[in-house]
Amino acid sequence: MTVKKVNHIPSEEVKAGEGTTRQILISPEEAPNFAMRKFVINPGGGMPAHTNTVEHEQYVLSGKARIGIGDEIYEVEKDDVVFIPSGTPHWYEVTGDEPFEFLCLVPNGDDHIKILKD
Repeated sequence: MTVKKVNHIPSEEVKAGEGTTRQILISPEEAPNFAMRKFVINPGGGMPAHTNTVEHEQYVLSGKARIGIGDEIYEVEKDDVVFIPSGTPHWYEVTGDEPFEFLCLVPNGDDHIKILKD
């Protein structure tokens, strides 16, 4: 299928995160090169530091968050674009009173996620 309604796509809890859900908008089975996901992190929520074996290309739809990428910390908001290289530690923390929503595109292929402990 080439056109879908986002509100018809199921949302799933991201167990590693706090107050975080994900929708698979375009799956690896639907497109040959990239998958598209939509993440929503509610106020007070976030994702712990972790690494992925694939790069992340992200577009912020709404809300505000602090994102750690490697040794740098960024304040991001609506209409910001984020690139996270493969293997780079990163984390998310919502800083505003509204949900932080973003699209995340990743290349299709094996993605091994490693949660980093303090």
